[in-house]
Parts: sequence; structure tokens; C-alpha cells
Amino acid sequence: MGMSVGAGGGGRGGRGHRRRGRHHAMISEINVTPMVDVMLVLLIIFMVAAPLLTVGVPIDLPETKAKAMNADTQPITITIDGTGKIFLQETEIPQEELVAKLQAISKTGYEERLFIRGDRTTNYGAAMEVMGLIQDAGYKNIGLLSLPKQDQ
Repeated sequence: MGMSVGAGGGGRGGRGHRRRGRHHAMISEINVTPMVDVMLVLLIIFMVAAPLLTVGVPIDLPETKAKAMNADTQPITITIDGTGKIFLQETEIPQEELVAKLQAISKTGYEERLFIRGDRTTNYGAAMEVMGLIQDAGYKNIGLLSLPKQDQ
């Protein structure tokens, strides 16, 4: 059960590990191509994802001279688009289910701050109907959102 070792002396070319006359210099350059590839992929991912991060239903808010409200917490947003559809945050819901869904997601009960966003073309009666429905349910902190008026 013995092992035999060849007479070559160690495996590399039969002459040992030393190489005479060849000096390999270390490559001191940094290959930045993989880093650039990763950065470009991340840039593309963020460019695609950024529009998805905007909150809310796209509507054309009216402009007013009202000052911005001081907001410590994120309010619940109810949106009425130009066609009269109602959205709770970003989810479209029927008007009959609005109060039940509000009660389900309200953290502070009837003291929850609610913002109503209405498109510029929204029927005034539809917006007031939604606001009255919410107020009849017991919510008192209701605000209407608008854009600041641009001086021309």
C-alpha cells in the first residue's frame, strides 16, 4: 500500500517551482467595467420605478391662494376624478363602501384627518355628496386639497 512518487521533483515541468528569468509584474489597474454595468442597471431600475412611487390618482387640482397645511401624519386621501369615480388612497371603490372602508383603515377613529382631492372638472355636487357622506359618518377633520395659485 505504498505510493510512488515520480522522479520529476514536484509537478511543474520537472524542474521545481522556480522560474528563472521571468518576472511577472502585478497588474495595478482597476477594472471599472463591472461597476459601470451595475450602475447603469441601477439607473434604469430607478428610472422605471420612480414614476410608480408617486402617490395618488392623477387628477388636475384647482389652484387657490390658500396656505399649505402643517401635516405631522399622513392623512387618508379620497380622490374624485373627472368622471366621478371615487378612490380611497389609490383604490377605486363604490360610494356605498366608502364609509365602511374608512372605518376599517382609520387609526384614530373619527379624529382621522381626511383629504378630499377633486379634479378641476369634477361635478361640484358629486364632491359635496362625498363630503356630506363622510361628515354624516362622524368624521370632522376633512380638508379639500388644491394647488397653490401661480403668479403670472
